[in-house]
Amino acid sequence: MTIRVLIVDDHPMVTDGIEAILETYDDIDVVGTLNNGQEAVDRVNELAPDIILLDLNMPGLSGLIATEMILEARPETRIVILSMHDSPEYISTALSHGAKGYILKDVPTDEIRTAIDTVMQGGEYMCTGAKGSLKPKISDGRETLTNREQMILLELAQGQSNKDVANTLNISVRTVETHRNNIKRKLGISSTAGLTRYALEHGVLQGTGI
Repeated sequence: MTIRVLIVDDHPMVTDGIEAILETYDDIDVVGTLNNGQEAVDRVNELAPDIILLDLNMPGLSGLIATEMILEARPETRIVILSMHDSPEYISTALSHGAKGYILKDVPTDEIRTAIDTVMQGGEYMCTGAKGSLKPKISDGRETLTNREQMILLELAQGQSNKDVANTLNISVRTVETHRNNIKRKLGISSTAGLTRYALEHGVLQGTGI
């Protein structure tokens, strides 16, 4: 079976390098290389990849939000995150948004192949540099946020209004307000500044340039 792979990274040297590596395998077909998350969301059904190698740190739509939007549009796609960061917060946040793998950009060639094979077989793959780094996302007794709440927290922490968030996620302002109240209740935070501080401390704002 041919594995269809889409590479999404805003650095041409990265996409070109990974594409060159993957093209050496007869059973892998690189269906495209894109340079931002929005393009991946817009074209995922057209390109129909089995696996997306997705950068977290891209301009515009972050890798985290792109991951959730891609999985909403095409749930059968498996996403493996590409990153330069091996901190527990980065890894656990990516996994909580639906990624099936996490590899650092400097991993050996054969490890990229191993990640693809593992994820295609239904497993999760953490590269050597990421193993042992994971810890519970919230370890202070607070309730865990849902994926949707984390997306809304990300937007709010970047200074977006309820209306802006509603437009971005195609939901009603009332729904945003409900999620916002639930987030504040779960985290025990009453102000927007407090939400921003929490997002920074727990890695929610990674991949946004903040």
